[in-house]
Amino acid sequence: MFFFISPPFGNYINLPNTICIEGSYTLEPRGGLIIQILKTFRYSFKHEGWINKIGLRNKGIDYAIKNYNGNNIVSIAILKESDIDALLKKIPKNMNLEINISCPNVDKKLISNNVNKFINNQRNWCILKLSPTTSIQEIDRHYKNGFRQFHCSNTLPIEGRGGLSGTSLIPYTNSLIQKIRNKYPDTKIIAGGGVRNINTYNNYIKNGANYVSVSTLCLNPLLFFNLYRNVYNQHYKQK
Repeated sequence: MFFFISPPFGNYINLPNTICIEGSYTLEPRGGLIIQILKTFRYSFKHEGWINKIGLRNKGIDYAIKNYNGNNIVSIAILKESDIDALLKKIPKNMNLEINISCPNVDKKLISNNVNKFINNQRNWCILKLSPTTSIQEIDRHYKNGFRQFHCSNTLPIEGRGGLSGTSLIPYTNSLIQKIRNKYPDTKIIAGGGVRNINTYNNYIKNGANYVSVSTLCLNPLLFFNLYRNVYNQHYKQK
């Protein structure tokens, strides 16, 4: 497996040697996806990346469960703590999950307490998706609660505008990778943010990531498939 394809593109793209992350899904559906994309999805030349405030518009966890194929990973986001038990009752115990505790595109902070309830030995993946600004103290707390898979990182909060993706995330992601890897060598780390070529991919691996994720790169099919080809060739030659 070469890399992960993160939401929203993981909902639609499924290629050999990749794992798709679909979502993020909330307990109840949240409509208005197309409107929010048209209203808020913009490229920022100042920040050299895409900014959006889509706000977790999705079809709800029931839709995700119905369409789960057993191979991909379903990203969930928890808007209030009482949703946890309701989600646990619905979600199959063997469904691979990524728990998004860091989306900056909703009106209130996502729930990060008690999310360790989703960890069990029937899931191959139970990933925690971190904010670029996550402190080592918060990582310590989640590690103590049982998490061993971390995705670094989500979009960077831009006040009043939503979340920023792109190359601005690279120093934040590298910092998180190094902190987690140095303190917790038994973890699995997925690195994402600003991956546009094989050099960034290799840099994340060199800094301690086990895997790399892409998302907004998929807006440029030429760059995406160039990376896909280069990573494939690199892995093939190593064998």
